[in-house]
Amino acid sequence: MRKRLFVISLVVMAALAVSTAMVFAADMFSGTWKMNVAKSKINSGPAPKSFTRTNTPVDGGLKSVTDGVNADGKKTHSEATVKFDGKDYPVVATLDGKADTTGADMVSAKKIDDSTLEVTAKKMGKVLGVTKVVVSKDGKTITATSTGKDSKGATVMDTIIDEKQ
Repeated sequence: MRKRLFVISLVVMAALAVSTAMVFAADMFSGTWKMNVAKSKINSGPAPKSFTRTNTPVDGGLKSVTDGVNADGKKTHSEATVKFDGKDYPVVATLDGKADTTGADMVSAKKIDDSTLEVTAKKMGKVLGVTKVVVSKDGKTITATSTGKDSKGATVMDTIIDEKQ
């Protein structure tokens, strides 16, 4: 009887450990993150005046809601819910309250490890850029390094630093 109880306890503990690890990985990215414009390096165009992202864990992924003000002073908003399965999921974006069709319409995400994601942005099936997203060991900073092509086909790289709020 004691041996069976011990085995059942081990199975339950293993299941809890796996589910806790999955939640922990999503939780590393969860919360509200504000872009530190001064520490970020934007080569693809003018930097936004402000940018805040709120990530909420969902089963196997994250829901991400962003709000900001672009370099022209226009309000930006986008929403996407992705799973860490590499499949494409829709992005809904607005610029000053109207549909914004200039950016990505789909996004996919893959979890590299508990503190690293690879996110691919697409428009009409064409890759716009790939971003490596890394949460610092202390969980207070996200560094997102994006590589893509500008409108002339030249390779650009942006490094965005977000701080947990």
